[in-house]
Amino acid sequence: MSQATLERPGTVAPVESLGREAKGSFLIKTYAHLYGAVVVFAAIDYCLFVTGLAVPIARAMLSTSWLLVLGGFMILSWMARNLSRPDQPLPIQYGGLLAYVAGQALMFVPLLFIAEHFAPGAISAAIYATLIGFLALTAIVALTGQDFSFLRGALAWGGFVALGVIVCACLFHMSLGTWFDMAMIGLAGAGILYDTSKVLRNYGEEGYVSASLQLFASLALMLWYVIRLFTGSRRS
Repeated sequence: MSQATLERPGTVAPVESLGREAKGSFLIKTYAHLYGAVVVFAAIDYCLFVTGLAVPIARAMLSTSWLLVLGGFMILSWMARNLSRPDQPLPIQYGGLLAYVAGQALMFVPLLFIAEHFAPGAISAAIYATLIGFLALTAIVALTGQDFSFLRGALAWGGFVALGVIVCACLFHMSLGTWFDMAMIGLAGAGILYDTSKVLRNYGEEGYVSASLQLFASLALMLWYVIRLFTGSRRS
Protein backbone atom coordinates (compact mmCIF):
# COMPACT_ATOMS: atom_id res chain seq x y z
CA MET A 1 0.00 0.00 0.00
CA SER A 2 2.85 2.34 -0.63
CA GLN A 3 1.90 5.92 -1.25
CA ALA A 4 5.07 6.58 -3.24
CA THR A 5 3.06 7.23 -6.34
CA LEU A 6 1.23 10.16 -4.81
CA GLU A 7 2.23 13.57 -6.00
CA ARG A 8 4.47 15.52 -3.64
CA PRO A 9 2.83 18.44 -1.87
CA GLY A 10 3.68 21.69 -3.51
CA THR A 11 4.60 20.32 -6.93
CA VAL A 12 1.05 20.25 -8.32
CA ALA A 13 -1.99 22.04 -6.94
CA PRO A 14 -4.40 19.47 -5.45
CA VAL A 15 -7.80 19.28 -7.09
CA GLU A 16 -9.47 20.36 -3.85
CA SER A 17 -7.98 23.83 -4.30
CA LEU A 18 -9.08 24.23 -7.94
CA GLY A 19 -12.80 24.72 -7.49
CA ARG A 20 -15.99 22.66 -7.72
CA GLU A 21 -15.89 22.07 -11.48
CA ALA A 22 -12.32 20.73 -11.48
CA LYS A 23 -13.07 18.66 -8.40
CA GLY A 24 -16.18 17.13 -9.97
CA SER A 25 -14.40 16.38 -13.24
CA PHE A 26 -11.52 14.72 -11.43
CA LEU A 27 -13.81 12.54 -9.32
CA ILE A 28 -15.81 11.44 -12.35
CA LYS A 29 -12.64 10.49 -14.22
CA THR A 30 -11.12 8.72 -11.23
CA TYR A 31 -14.15 6.57 -10.41
CA ALA A 32 -14.89 5.93 -14.09
CA HIS A 33 -11.37 4.54 -14.44
CA LEU A 34 -11.81 2.55 -11.24
CA TYR A 35 -15.03 1.07 -12.64
CA GLY A 36 -13.22 0.30 -15.90
CA ALA A 37 -10.40 -1.40 -14.00
CA VAL A 38 -12.92 -3.59 -12.14
CA VAL A 39 -14.64 -4.53 -15.42
CA VAL A 40 -11.34 -5.43 -17.10
CA PHE A 41 -10.28 -7.43 -14.01
CA ALA A 42 -13.54 -9.39 -14.04
CA ALA A 43 -13.40 -9.89 -17.82
CA ILE A 44 -9.87 -11.31 -17.69
CA ASP A 45 -10.71 -13.84 -14.98
CA TYR A 46 -14.02 -14.73 -16.65
CA CYS A 47 -12.26 -15.44 -19.95
CA LEU A 48 -9.57 -17.50 -18.21
CA PHE A 49 -12.16 -19.72 -16.53
CA VAL A 50 -14.47 -20.01 -19.55
CA THR A 51 -11.61 -21.03 -21.84
CA GLY A 52 -10.20 -23.46 -19.28
CA LEU A 53 -6.87 -21.63 -19.05
CA ALA A 54 -7.49 -20.95 -15.37
CA VAL A 55 -6.95 -24.61 -14.48
CA PRO A 56 -3.31 -24.95 -15.64
CA ILE A 57 -2.54 -21.43 -14.39
CA ALA A 58 -3.95 -22.21 -10.94
CA ARG A 59 -2.14 -25.54 -10.74
CA ALA A 60 1.15 -23.99 -11.84
CA MET A 61 0.89 -21.18 -9.29
CA LEU A 62 -0.22 -23.50 -6.47
CA SER A 63 2.70 -25.84 -7.16
CA THR A 64 5.18 -22.96 -7.06
CA SER A 65 6.53 -21.29 -3.93
CA TRP A 66 4.07 -18.52 -3.10
CA LEU A 67 7.02 -16.32 -2.18
CA LEU A 68 8.12 -16.35 -5.83
CA VAL A 69 4.60 -15.51 -7.01
CA LEU A 70 4.26 -12.75 -4.42
CA GLY A 71 7.70 -11.38 -5.24
CA GLY A 72 6.89 -11.27 -8.94
CA PHE A 73 3.64 -9.48 -8.27
CA MET A 74 5.35 -6.92 -6.02
CA ILE A 75 7.83 -6.12 -8.79
CA LEU A 76 4.99 -5.77 -11.30
CA SER A 77 3.08 -3.58 -8.85
CA TRP A 78 6.07 -1.28 -8.37
CA MET A 79 6.56 -0.95 -12.11
CA ALA A 80 2.86 -0.33 -12.79
CA ARG A 81 2.59 2.34 -10.12
CA ASN A 82 5.60 4.16 -11.52
CA LEU A 83 4.25 3.95 -15.07
CA SER A 84 0.90 5.38 -13.96
CA ARG A 85 2.42 8.50 -12.39
CA PRO A 86 0.80 11.73 -13.64
CA ASP A 87 4.14 12.97 -15.03
CA GLN A 88 4.17 10.09 -17.52
CA PRO A 89 2.52 10.35 -20.98
CA LEU A 90 -1.14 9.33 -20.80
CA PRO A 91 -0.70 6.13 -22.90
CA ILE A 92 2.06 5.03 -20.50
CA GLN A 93 -0.23 5.71 -17.55
CA TYR A 94 -2.91 3.53 -19.09
CA GLY A 95 -0.32 0.82 -19.76
CA GLY A 96 0.66 0.86 -16.08
CA LEU A 97 -2.97 0.62 -14.96
CA LEU A 98 -3.70 -2.21 -17.38
CA ALA A 99 -0.56 -4.11 -16.33
CA TYR A 100 -1.54 -3.82 -12.69
CA VAL A 101 -5.12 -4.97 -13.31
CA ALA A 102 -3.91 -7.93 -15.40
CA GLY A 103 -1.42 -8.87 -12.69
CA GLN A 104 -4.15 -8.80 -10.05
CA ALA A 105 -6.40 -10.91 -12.26
CA LEU A 106 -3.70 -13.57 -12.56
CA MET A 107 -3.01 -13.46 -8.81
CA PHE A 108 -6.67 -14.16 -8.12
CA VAL A 109 -6.84 -17.26 -10.33
CA PRO A 110 -5.68 -19.83 -7.71
CA LEU A 111 -7.93 -18.33 -5.04
CA LEU A 112 -10.95 -18.30 -7.36
CA PHE A 113 -10.14 -21.85 -8.46
CA ILE A 114 -10.16 -23.07 -4.85
CA ALA A 115 -13.29 -21.11 -3.96
CA GLU A 116 -15.16 -22.37 -7.02
CA HIS A 117 -14.42 -26.02 -6.23
CA PHE A 118 -14.63 -26.06 -2.42
CA ALA A 119 -17.02 -23.24 -1.52
CA PRO A 120 -19.73 -22.75 -4.16
CA GLY A 121 -21.37 -19.37 -3.80
CA ALA A 122 -18.50 -17.88 -1.80
CA ILE A 123 -17.22 -15.79 -4.72
CA SER A 124 -20.50 -14.02 -5.44
CA ALA A 125 -21.15 -13.46 -1.74
CA ALA A 126 -17.66 -12.03 -1.29
CA ILE A 127 -18.09 -9.69 -4.26
CA TYR A 128 -21.34 -8.27 -2.85
CA ALA A 129 -19.85 -7.90 0.63
CA THR A 130 -16.75 -6.17 -0.71
CA LEU A 131 -18.71 -3.74 -2.87
CA ILE A 132 -21.00 -2.86 0.04
CA GLY A 133 -17.99 -2.32 2.28
CA PHE A 134 -16.21 -0.18 -0.32
CA LEU A 135 -19.27 1.98 -0.94
CA ALA A 136 -19.90 2.39 2.79
CA LEU A 137 -16.31 3.46 3.47
CA THR A 138 -16.37 5.84 0.50
CA ALA A 139 -19.62 7.35 1.80
CA ILE A 140 -18.06 7.88 5.23
CA VAL A 141 -15.28 9.95 3.69
CA ALA A 142 -17.63 11.85 1.39
CA LEU A 143 -20.21 12.68 4.07
CA THR A 144 -17.86 13.53 6.92
CA GLY A 145 -15.08 15.21 4.94
CA GLN A 146 -12.66 13.68 7.44
CA ASP A 147 -8.96 13.68 6.63
CA PHE A 148 -7.78 10.12 7.26
CA SER A 149 -4.12 10.88 6.63
CA PHE A 150 -3.44 9.91 10.26
CA LEU A 151 -3.88 6.28 9.18
CA ARG A 152 -0.71 6.36 7.08
CA GLY A 153 1.63 5.18 9.84
CA ALA A 154 -0.71 2.40 10.94
CA LEU A 155 -1.11 1.23 7.36
CA ALA A 156 2.64 1.17 6.79
CA TRP A 157 3.31 -0.83 9.95
CA GLY A 158 0.34 -3.09 9.35
CA GLY A 159 1.54 -3.79 5.82
CA PHE A 160 5.05 -4.67 6.98
CA VAL A 161 3.74 -6.93 9.75
CA ALA A 162 1.31 -8.65 7.38
CA LEU A 163 4.08 -9.24 4.84
CA GLY A 164 6.29 -10.71 7.56
CA VAL A 165 3.52 -13.05 8.68
CA ILE A 166 2.88 -14.17 5.10
CA VAL A 167 6.60 -14.84 4.53
CA CYS A 168 6.81 -16.87 7.76
CA ALA A 169 3.67 -18.81 6.80
CA CYS A 170 5.21 -19.69 3.43
CA LEU A 171 8.57 -20.68 4.91
CA PHE A 172 7.21 -22.74 7.80
CA HIS A 173 4.04 -24.02 6.11
CA MET A 174 1.73 -22.38 8.63
CA SER A 175 -1.95 -21.69 8.13
CA LEU A 176 -2.84 -18.02 8.38
CA GLY A 177 -6.36 -18.69 9.61
CA THR A 178 -9.58 -16.75 10.00
CA TRP A 179 -8.26 -14.10 12.36
CA PHE A 180 -5.54 -13.10 9.91
CA ASP A 181 -8.12 -12.79 7.12
CA MET A 182 -10.29 -10.58 9.32
CA ALA A 183 -7.32 -8.41 10.29
CA MET A 184 -6.39 -7.97 6.63
CA ILE A 185 -9.96 -7.02 5.75
CA GLY A 186 -9.73 -4.36 8.45
CA LEU A 187 -6.38 -3.19 7.06
CA ALA A 188 -7.84 -3.00 3.55
CA GLY A 189 -10.80 -1.03 4.89
CA ALA A 190 -8.45 1.45 6.54
CA GLY A 191 -6.58 1.67 3.24
CA ILE A 192 -9.80 2.56 1.42
CA LEU A 193 -10.53 5.31 3.95
CA TYR A 194 -7.00 6.66 3.61
CA ASP A 195 -6.86 6.48 -0.20
CA THR A 196 -10.31 7.99 -0.65
CA SER A 197 -9.63 10.93 1.65
CA LYS A 198 -6.24 11.50 0.00
CA VAL A 199 -7.49 11.47 -3.60
CA LEU A 200 -8.29 15.18 -3.57
CA ARG A 201 -5.58 16.25 -1.15
CA ASN A 202 -2.60 14.68 -2.90
CA TYR A 203 -3.43 14.33 -6.58
CA GLY A 204 -3.37 17.05 -9.19
CA GLU A 205 -6.01 17.45 -11.85
CA GLU A 206 -4.25 15.02 -14.21
CA GLY A 207 -3.64 12.30 -11.63
CA TYR A 208 -6.89 10.40 -12.13
CA VAL A 209 -5.25 7.28 -13.61
CA SER A 210 -2.83 6.92 -10.72
CA ALA A 211 -5.61 7.67 -8.23
CA SER A 212 -7.85 4.97 -9.73
CA LEU A 213 -5.00 2.44 -9.52
CA GLN A 214 -4.52 3.23 -5.84
CA LEU A 215 -8.21 2.77 -5.10
CA PHE A 216 -8.34 -0.44 -7.14
CA ALA A 217 -5.39 -1.85 -5.18
CA SER A 218 -7.20 -1.38 -1.85
CA LEU A 219 -10.45 -2.75 -3.29
CA ALA A 220 -8.66 -5.83 -4.64
CA LEU A 221 -6.92 -6.40 -1.30
CA MET A 222 -10.24 -6.37 0.53
CA LEU A 223 -11.86 -8.69 -2.05
CA TRP A 224 -8.95 -11.17 -1.75
CA TYR A 225 -9.34 -11.61 2.00
CA VAL A 226 -13.14 -11.57 1.96
CA ILE A 227 -13.03 -14.46 -0.53
CA ARG A 228 -10.50 -16.26 1.70
CA LEU A 229 -12.70 -15.69 4.74
CA PHE A 230 -15.88 -16.88 3.03
CA THR A 231 -14.13 -19.85 1.46
CA GLY A 232 -12.67 -20.98 4.76
CA SER A 233 -15.98 -20.64 6.60
CA ARG A 234 -17.85 -22.66 3.99
CA ARG A 235 -15.23 -25.42 3.92
CA SER A 236 -15.30 -25.87 7.69
